[in-house]
Amino acid sequence: MGSGPSLVILAAGRARRYGGVKQLAPIGKHGEAVIDLLASDAYAAGFDEIVIVVNPDTGPKIEQHVAYHWPKDRKVTFAVQDRLRGTVDAVLAAESSLDLDRPFGISNADDLYGRAAFLLLGEHLATSPNHCLVGFELDRALVGDLPVSRGTCNVVDGRLTGIVERRNVHATLEGYDADDGLEPVALSPLETVSMNLWGFHASILPLMRGSIERHDFSEDSEIQLSTFVGQVLERTSMRFDVLSTRSRCIGITHAKDLPVAQLLVRLEIESGHRPEYAFA
Repeated sequence: MGSGPSLVILAAGRARRYGGVKQLAPIGKHGEAVIDLLASDAYAAGFDEIVIVVNPDTGPKIEQHVAYHWPKDRKVTFAVQDRLRGTVDAVLAAESSLDLDRPFGISNADDLYGRAAFLLLGEHLATSPNHCLVGFELDRALVGDLPVSRGTCNVVDGRLTGIVERRNVHATLEGYDADDGLEPVALSPLETVSMNLWGFHASILPLMRGSIERHDFSEDSEIQLSTFVGQVLERTSMRFDVLSTRSRCIGITHAKDLPVAQLLVRLEIESGHRPEYAFA
C-alpha cells in the first residue's frame, strides 16, 4: 500500500442525456475511455488507490473494461451504489473501501480535469488538514453549446463561503447565461465553478450520513455534493480551501460533446500537457 491519497471516482450515473455508458466514451487519441485518462492523470499525480462507485446495471461493463485496460499493479476497488440518490450517497457507498487514516479525493467519471488539477489536489491533501475543492473558471469548464449545470462558488481569501447550483448554463454572444430563475442571469467567464473535484478528510463522513438521514427523498430523489457542502458551510465553521486552476475541464454531458472533447484531448497531447497513451 502506498502513502498517497485515494481517489473515489463517481461512475454510477445513468447518463440519460448522453445515451450510453458515458464513462467509457472513447475520448483519447487511441480510443481510450474518459475514465482511463482520468485514472492515468490521478496516478501521475500521486494517488495510489482508486475506488470506483458504479450502479448495478452498468457496473459490470465498467469493471470488465478496467480489468482489461488498466495496469495490473494498481489497486482498484469497486463499490456499488444500489439506490441512485445522488453524489453524497455515492461517496458513502465507497466508505468501506477507503483507508480512513488518509485523506481522499472525489471526482466525476465523465470529466477530464487535467494533470495539473490533480497535482494541486494531491499536494493539498498531503499537506493541509482542510477539506478542499479544485475551482475551475467557467469558460474553461464548458465543452459543447448545449445547456449544462454548474456549481458557482463564492470564494473569500481562498476559502469557499458558499456554492449555488446553476442550471441551464449556456453561451451567449455576450458571455454566459443561466436560465434557471435565479439571479444573476449573466455569469462571468471567470466565475469559479465546481466540477466535483473535491478533497476530503474522514471527518466529513459523519456529516454526509447525517445529511442523508435528514433528506426527504420523496421530494428530491438526490442530494448532490454541492448542495451538501453548501449546507455544511451554513451550519458549521468547517473550512474548505479553493484551489484555483487554469486547467481546462473536458467533460461530456451530451453525445454532441464527444467530437469536441476528442479534439481538445488531441490538442493537449500536441501541446505536451498529456502523453499520447493512457497510463504512459
